[in-house]
Amino acid sequence: MRGVRKEHLPEKICLACGRPFAWRKKWERDWENVKFCSYACRRRKSS
Repeated sequence: MRGVRKEHLPEKICLACGRPFAWRKKWERDWENVKFCSYACRRRKSS
């Protein structure tokens, strides 16, 4: 994903808050399984 502008990165919708979030380098290997935009949303959804 080198050299890709931010507006061209893949996006998903967070299952907890419903807001869109973009691809991040730390999610590179696991992008298919990412469902939440943050740790706070993941905690809120699981409880």
